[in-house]
Amino acid sequence: MRHFEWLRPELPVPGVGALMTTRHGGASAAPFDNLNLKHGIGDDEAAVTRNQALFTEALGGAQPVWLNQVHGTRVVRLTTADPQAPMHDADASLTTERGIACTVQVADCLPVLFAARGGVAAAHAGWRGLAGGVLEATVAALREATGTDEVHAWLGACIGPAHFEVGEDVLRAFGADPAQPDPVRFRPAQPGKWMADLPQLARDRLHACAIASTGGGRWCTMADASRFFSFRRDRVTGRMAAAVWRV
Repeated sequence: MRHFEWLRPELPVPGVGALMTTRHGGASAAPFDNLNLKHGIGDDEAAVTRNQALFTEALGGAQPVWLNQVHGTRVVRLTTADPQAPMHDADASLTTERGIACTVQVADCLPVLFAARGGVAAAHAGWRGLAGGVLEATVAALREATGTDEVHAWLGACIGPAHFEVGEDVLRAFGADPAQPDPVRFRPAQPGKWMADLPQLARDRLHACAIASTGGGRWCTMADASRFFSFRRDRVTGRMAAAVWRV
């Protein structure tokens, strides 16, 4: 597998490993080609198992802990027992232990990885979870677990502002007035529709949390079909993963 085709997050904390997969490098056939990492969505299950094994090999000895993501704000604290435990219903995880990787799956939603001295975290931030406060909850939980306020964040690939068309419900969820929305975050597209900037909305939330640094957020899943899965573009498609762990 050519790991250089994956995204390599820059998190300025010693002793932290992180990555985000693309669709390259796996065993799945179309329309899940090639590195689909999610079971139960119509792909060949043996191929998904192989893909997850390849993903685990890239984590330098850490074991990924998969979540049953429900577009909520629950954050779970992981231990080395979790890779063998039932899957948590949650959209974010953190750990202060070595040997496990906080992992989220995406195909348009925004993955956000966090690092602090003594701990790491990962959050799945679709617009519902983002508006509900999943990033704030993750930052607060990581600060409490590590005893430090200095937390760094990295935004992975998600649907970009040129392709994320939303309605009034999304604007109102973020406290925006549809009559006078911020044109940077919600650009008018057609009557009753706007193009939302999901990475910028996430940066707003992280800035309010006084995050030490925020990187990434430069890739659009919908615009780059050769590199990324996109549910909104293809409907039947695979899932990528973003993971962070203590080395």
